[in-house]
Amino acid sequence: MTEALFVYITAADRDEALAVGRALVEARLAACANVVDGMRSIYWWRGAIEEADEAVVVVKTRKANMDALIAKVRAMHSYDCPCIVALPIVAGNADYLDWIEAETQQQPD
Repeated sequence: MTEALFVYITAADRDEALAVGRALVEARLAACANVVDGMRSIYWWRGAIEEADEAVVVVKTRKANMDALIAKVRAMHSYDCPCIVALPIVAGNADYLDWIEAETQQQPD
């Protein structure tokens, strides 16, 4: 079985999150993207504590896609240092995990 991942990405707002999610799915770098709007983040940035409204994108992909996925997100993201982190999916519905693998393969033209 290919190693399936959840990838957590923060975005400046709902529109950016939707654009990132759509681009990753269209490129087959993710099988699915979930956008969660209305998150409030508190974080250190350049020596000060900041707060901001953000949106989250959670995508399902394979480990083999991570380098290309990170490059795609960085190329279109508004942040200097976007949060793009992957968490392994250690267990789950086998049919769903197979679907992730199938939908993140290069498709014939």
